[in-house]
Amino acid sequence: MKLDVLKLDASKAGDIELNDAIYGLEPRADILHRVVTWQSNRARSGTRKIKTRGEINRSSQKFGNQKGGGARHGNRRSNIFRGGAKAHGPVVRSHDTELPKKVRSLGLRHALSTKAGAKTLIILDDTKMKAPKTRELQNALSKMGVKSALVIDGAAVDENFALAARNIPHLDVLPSMGANVRDILAHETLVLTRSAVEQLEARLK
Repeated sequence: MKLDVLKLDASKAGDIELNDAIYGLEPRADILHRVVTWQSNRARSGTRKIKTRGEINRSSQKFGNQKGGGARHGNRRSNIFRGGAKAHGPVVRSHDTELPKKVRSLGLRHALSTKAGAKTLIILDDTKMKAPKTRELQNALSKMGVKSALVIDGAAVDENFALAARNIPHLDVLPSMGANVRDILAHETLVLTRSAVEQLEARLK
């Protein structure tokens, strides 16, 4: 697969040959779903917790008479009383699930192929900017028709580009090692630099 390479001013800077084993697959929704679910589970903190009956600071003494009307309640900690415990509430736990590395790697390939197949993949020569000018970057993205995008750079993101991008809504920037399925699918457009393409191919080969 061959794509044009653009500069930040939207002018052409040659072309690049993309590996069909990474960018030319037929996307599989089941694999993408498994990887996104795995990522989402890992992102959950699992720190929500409610008090059980043993942790409620209320009297455990039987109140009310055994006879003479009224239910025979044993204490005020029951979940049916205001201020009492909650039945079957959340507790501190890990939401992590296991997913083989091969499936994670395959999921990233299918995510990249999804963007390439939908013609929403843009290849940039580089992201170097002389100064962190947000307006300048906004104009450049408008020329390329980009509204919501994830920009993946090489080993490190250009500092001026990162500073200019952080004030633009719906625009996220990641180094190549941070490339992941959930962020790629969450944006309309995927923007890769030449350096990112090289490093992703080395990572996924």
